[in-house]
Amino acid sequence: MTPDTAPVREVAGGVDTYQDTHTAAVIDGVGRVLGTEQFPATPAGYAALLAWMRAFGQLSRVGVEGTGVYGAGLTRLLQAEHIAVIQIDRPDRKARRFQGTSDPIDAIAAAKAALAGDRTGTPKQGAHSKRWKSNGSRPDLQVLAFHGSC
Repeated sequence: MTPDTAPVREVAGGVDTYQDTHTAAVIDGVGRVLGTEQFPATPAGYAALLAWMRAFGQLSRVGVEGTGVYGAGLTRLLQAEHIAVIQIDRPDRKARRFQGTSDPIDAIAAAKAALAGDRTGTPKQGAHSKRWKSNGSRPDLQVLAFHGSC
């Protein structure tokens, strides 16, 4: 079988998000880790992360920890690219204490949880966009400030 006719394998991704960096992992359909990598939490970093994940195969879904906060920009890009985004809960403290933790371990856990459907939710469309305005203010705080000045 030549590379042109070889079947494309389906892969899933996971991302552990932080303010400055995102750590990503890619696994195959049976959960084998294909790679982990860290990217800057910037629009260019999100694009590089997506290109890196796609290099492993057909990206079916990505589990993201923190879709509404540090992962909001990445979530918007993935949704715009028509990739299923699965909101992953942070591992509970007991599991983290007994298993240990690191950014790659958390990213792999997010990928496996997305693949298995564990601890998941669906991020709101346009994650983070309704909570904060483009000027950085929260609409509900504006209302409180307005009414408080009367």
